[in-house]
Amino acid sequence: MSLPVLVLKPQADRRLKLGHLWIYSNEVEVEKSPLKSFEMGQQALVTAHNGKPLGIALINPTGLICGRLVSRDEKYPLNKSLLVHRIKQALSLRELAFDEPFYRLIYGDADLLPGLVVDRFGDYLVVQIAGAGMEAVKEDIVAALVQVLEPSGVLLSNEHSARELENLPEYTHVAYGEVPEKVELIENNTRFLAPVQGGQKTGWFYDHRVNRAQLQQYVQGKRVLDVFSYIGGWGIQAAVAGASEVYCVDASEAATDAVLENAQLNGVEDRVAAIQGKAIDVLKELIANDERFDVVVLDPPAFIKKRKDQKAGEAAYRHINELGMRLLGRDGLLVSASCSMHLGKDTLLEIVRAAGRHLDRHVQIIGQGGQGPDHPVHPAIPETDYLKAVFARVYLA
Repeated sequence: MSLPVLVLKPQADRRLKLGHLWIYSNEVEVEKSPLKSFEMGQQALVTAHNGKPLGIALINPTGLICGRLVSRDEKYPLNKSLLVHRIKQALSLRELAFDEPFYRLIYGDADLLPGLVVDRFGDYLVVQIAGAGMEAVKEDIVAALVQVLEPSGVLLSNEHSARELENLPEYTHVAYGEVPEKVELIENNTRFLAPVQGGQKTGWFYDHRVNRAQLQQYVQGKRVLDVFSYIGGWGIQAAVAGASEVYCVDASEAATDAVLENAQLNGVEDRVAAIQGKAIDVLKELIANDERFDVVVLDPPAFIKKRKDQKAGEAAYRHINELGMRLLGRDGLLVSASCSMHLGKDTLLEIVRAAGRHLDRHVQIIGQGGQGPDHPVHPAIPETDYLKAVFARVYLA
């Protein structure tokens, strides 16, 4: 396979040698390898300025990040053979970490497959492709997954905004076998039906698994409020762990219907209620009604998707944390989570601290969490380390 060559400027190979996978457009020696000469998603051999090969990258000629390494050996381009190898490497980590086949199998750059996410739901796989390079080999991706895992069905769930960056169309398609609209998963001894066709992202969020397990320690006999609940990941697991009452809040009627369905699936329907409505409005109404909870979980969508959203996003996090604290009794537990990569862990801690002081409450941090082992962090790419959860005891001193 003869590949076009992308030449870097002098010294621009340093980050790649230190383990990073990304190439920025201002690092390319455009006189020797003009970016406009490459096609979107094309594979290219990346070389240092002196001609030394550095690996093979997927190219986005119009992006700030114009290349992402998929191989450090020029003999191994991205094809079915390399995909099988990478999938087996990823699978070995998940089988080490989990007893049951419910997890994120492929996590993009961290599993050396940039632009590819695969979630496993037992015999079913849901695939999300964000880059043109992966889109070009999607048939090889499906074939490799079938070879390694022998699933009953593979769903390509590609209706998400990330595809816009590389001008890719959105679609959902069963690429192999059959995939039902909802598939079952088990997490922390709790069963769920995830809407893989028509739900959010792949239908489920495995990333908070470890944090939801930690929550289960604190909920026996407690009254729990799960805000931005989606289909009840935190709330249903709290009920299974012995919470006396659980209220799940989400703006989506489909999500709140799924909460009740999942409560029934686990035999806790008598202790779980669902409230449909915008989180801020529901929180304010609960405060006005003088409601109080022992545990409040705040797991919102990303309020800071881009740097330009930083100020407004941080203000939104402050607002919901203050509202959440106001719903706690004299001594309660706040779980404050964020999936915004641009919100640092220290900033989230500061938001929780400031909310407590504003309400004249004492705050003790009793736990902090990140993403589970099926979302491994690439140590050279801080963007892969995005998830945060703060467990804070909040009380009147």
